[in-house]
Amino acid sequence: MSIIAIAKLELLIARRNMWVATSVILMGLFTVVLTLAGGAPTGSLGIDPLTVAVTSITTLSVYLIPLIGLLLSFDAIAGESERGTLALSLTYPLSRGEILIGKFLAHFCVLAFAIAVGLGLTAVLTIWQYSAADLSFAPLIKLFVTSLALGAAFLGIGYLVSSLVRQTGVASGIVIIIWLVCVVLYDLGLLGALVADNGGTFTKTIFPWLLVANPADAFRLINMPDGSVSELASGINAAGGASGTLGQLVSLLLWPIIALFFAWIAFRKVEP
Repeated sequence: MSIIAIAKLELLIARRNMWVATSVILMGLFTVVLTLAGGAPTGSLGIDPLTVAVTSITTLSVYLIPLIGLLLSFDAIAGESERGTLALSLTYPLSRGEILIGKFLAHFCVLAFAIAVGLGLTAVLTIWQYSAADLSFAPLIKLFVTSLALGAAFLGIGYLVSSLVRQTGVASGIVIIIWLVCVVLYDLGLLGALVADNGGTFTKTIFPWLLVANPADAFRLINMPDGSVSELASGINAAGGASGTLGQLVSLLLWPIIALFFAWIAFRKVEP
């Protein structure tokens, strides 16, 4: 059995469990709503409609894509262990790393398809409303690519959690906590530290790198136009200047590699 066969099997499981349909519906529904709602003021303000749509969808994606990634992957190992099918999977003439790659390819395809459908609907609706003549599609393409990297990072985190616990119920609880920390509590903690520091050393030197260290925040910084991020407005310009686009991209691209590496290490220690 090859890596591709593992991926096909995982795709069948994802389709049977309605993860494919759920992911597509979530991305499609929310992107359509945000595109239609956000496009209203663009004509009078003279702003590129796709830029407005991308800004709104970026705010959504920071929350939704990590959640989809974690929900797709949290039971990839723990679920098989709990159902007793892990021992069968390990009898295939593949290493554990190859099995993990097969699972990742399948879940990554599901995530990519959902993102592509959502952003594709955004492009179609925007063209329908404003025509394609004066639209710039570069922000939409950048959002698609960085969304894939963000989703891949949280897929890897989900596999890591799934390899460290034996029950899917425990794994689901842990990934929800991780999601809350990464997309909500982390920024609240940084905001509190900024307020306490009042423009001191933390704000100027430490804060920008802590912000970029979070893949969700790195994703937000890359895709949000300057001045449009309100959650950490007092320090966002410092973060962008100190880390730069290169630092943000490195953070976003390294996270999937690091997460998958540690997931592989943990998976190697799992007993069937």
